[in-house]
Amino acid sequence: MRHPKVRLIANALGTPPDDVIAEIHASGRLVAALCGAAKQARAHKAAGIDLIIAQGTEGGGHTGEIGSVVLWPEVIDAVAPTPVLAAGGIGSGRQIAAALAMGAAGVWTGSIWLTVQEAESPPAQRDAYLAATSKDTVRSRSFTGKPCRMLRNDWTEAWEAPDAPKPLGMPLQFMVTSEAVARGHRYAEKAKQVLFNPVGQIVGSMTAVRPVKDVIYGLVQEYLESVERLESLTTAE
Repeated sequence: MRHPKVRLIANALGTPPDDVIAEIHASGRLVAALCGAAKQARAHKAAGIDLIIAQGTEGGGHTGEIGSVVLWPEVIDAVAPTPVLAAGGIGSGRQIAAALAMGAAGVWTGSIWLTVQEAESPPAQRDAYLAATSKDTVRSRSFTGKPCRMLRNDWTEAWEAPDAPKPLGMPLQFMVTSEAVARGHRYAEKAKQVLFNPVGQIVGSMTAVRPVKDVIYGLVQEYLESVERLESLTTAE
């Protein structure tokens, strides 16, 4: 089934195969791919990826080990002139301004949408996000088999215990945990101590439920204020 309104397909698990990229391009769509290191970004560019998303370790979900402030300029320089979107821990207009100042073509946000009014997160999961601080996340392979940033809870602690088995690689680990993930989402209030709560370190700033409209307006307003402040510094006599 064709979806003509979909103009971009993004992949978060490595460089897509050549035949997949060719098929997407043949349909008139663009291809994006996430990366956590300059080496991965160069592989994306060599394969013909149109848009590269550099996600720092602060981001939620699957992440690498390099912080955003270091990663973004490394990737931008490595793949120029291919456009790069900055990702990983972005939740404010100030951070957007910083990313663009480093040469990013734009930003890619994720975690901040988990607590908006329109989000489909179960109330118990949303409340866990709202109560968390930026220190309450951990990179763990316990759910998917790949390093994934999520809220620390009884589940992640149990898998880190000295006598715990090592997680299997992807996709085998998720074959073990998928039923627990599905049931946890369905009965979130009862399962909140073992829920799969992927989220980035920006969770510490996610302290209230707001409509998407208000979040977007807030990002834009703070971005403009940040740019104006920088301009005032460079034009001051």
